[in-house]
Amino acid sequence: MSNKVAVYRKEHFNAAHRLYNPLWDMAKNDAVFGKCNNPNYHGHNYDLVVKLVGEPDPQTGYVMDLKILSDIIKEKVTDKFDHKNLNKDCEEFKTLNPTAENIAIVIYNLLRPAIDVSLYLQVRLYETERNFVEYPVE
Repeated sequence: MSNKVAVYRKEHFNAAHRLYNPLWDMAKNDAVFGKCNNPNYHGHNYDLVVKLVGEPDPQTGYVMDLKILSDIIKEKVTDKFDHKNLNKDCEEFKTLNPTAENIAIVIYNLLRPAIDVSLYLQVRLYETERNFVEYPVE
């Protein structure tokens, strides 16, 4: 039996966005994205949960020091996205529709290079209390 343990760090950021496909006319965008297609944007209070799975280090007992993980998330994600308009202020979404799904993938790709490859990484992003996505799926 493996001694793998899952550890989690929860962080928070606020951001505005607009769901819109520039290849479609306004009617189709409205039909597909509804209120999320508001040309003046809308915002969310995102909750981000980062999950790491690995074996605790024999010297520290940590899978990863969660303060270090918090610092990485702050540098790579919250400093970049908090209180921003994702469509206008963030290069990652200049040509990528900032759906919760795409935001989760982008966050994963921002974090992955900064976290030991021996650790399994998963991102869970809550767009609302009831709507959330996970990437990657197990």
